[in-house]
Amino acid sequence: MTRHTDVVVVGGGQAGLAAGYHLRRQGLDFVVLDADPAPGGSWQYMWDSLRLFSPAEHSSLPGRLMPAQPGGTCPGAGHVVAYLSDYEKRYGLPVQHGTRVDAVRRDGGGLVTETDDGTWRARAVISTTGTWSRPFVPAVPGRGLFTGRQLHTVNYRCPADFAGPGDLPAGDRRSVIVVGGGNSGAQIAADLALDGNAEVTWVTRRPPRFLPDDIDGRALFDVATARRRALEQGDGDTGGVASLGDIVAVPPVRAARDAGRLSAKPMFARLTATGARWADGSHIRADAIVWCTGFRPALAHLAPLGLRGPRGHIATDGTRALGEPRLHLLGYGDWTGPASATLIGVGRPARDAARDIARLLGD
Repeated sequence: MTRHTDVVVVGGGQAGLAAGYHLRRQGLDFVVLDADPAPGGSWQYMWDSLRLFSPAEHSSLPGRLMPAQPGGTCPGAGHVVAYLSDYEKRYGLPVQHGTRVDAVRRDGGGLVTETDDGTWRARAVISTTGTWSRPFVPAVPGRGLFTGRQLHTVNYRCPADFAGPGDLPAGDRRSVIVVGGGNSGAQIAADLALDGNAEVTWVTRRPPRFLPDDIDGRALFDVATARRRALEQGDGDTGGVASLGDIVAVPPVRAARDAGRLSAKPMFARLTATGARWADGSHIRADAIVWCTGFRPALAHLAPLGLRGPRGHIATDGTRALGEPRLHLLGYGDWTGPASATLIGVGRPARDAARDIARLLGD
């Protein structure tokens, strides 16, 4: 069965909802196709202790402030899921959950989106599938030899998952290596270290760079905005958020760091059957390794368009694909709009994409 609409939005997380909000304001007919069976995007799969970098009012999508979380703390993942679910309902966005998009193809003057529930023919497509479904693990020597448990950020939930089933001698603890010098690595290492039921080794490729303790998501958004304005005006690149550091010192990270439980070791040279070995010959036994090593953009559905370039990215002007003006990409990172992978930052590029599509379809 083939259905028709002006715009197909692929992905129903925060970027897809922001796109839907602005498409509706442009008076366009559209559908949002989301593979997840329930609202909330990737937030419904985050680890239990995760907290946003900013208060709720500074973590909102266009048109609707996120309500404060009880207790006045920075919102947790569950609070964000509830907010996105309410946002979808409040604006009556036409999201079809449980619909997997397999491919987007050119067909005459439009684009055909093939799904596991039929085909959609549209005049434009906005892809907002993000990165969560494509976790990256580096090809470290010996990774296939390690006999312990290996998991990625996407699989981590809580320290209790590493508690022994009663088979450890009294006083012994599981040994866990956390790999990665970004926010997820620091937060998960802190989560495990503060819990105290595992012996944690935090490993990073370069010394960790903590942002000043008073920097939160509001300040990061301001820095990203200033960088965008400077580039638009032809001024020098300020470096943006990356110039400040890599890790936001959220309260658990600060607590673990200040208690001396968050000191990083340099990256090991290889894995062995029982742990990790460094270039100087030293070895640490490990029962598990948590790879907090990032993600790649989930763009397999766009492969038929032949647009992928270096590093797997698609070249864009703003959000518009240079090789296919009927396609926009939103929410994958700064290459699809400054701060577009954040709740507060996705609104502006979503608005720009909707306006660009409205002009295209009006010609």
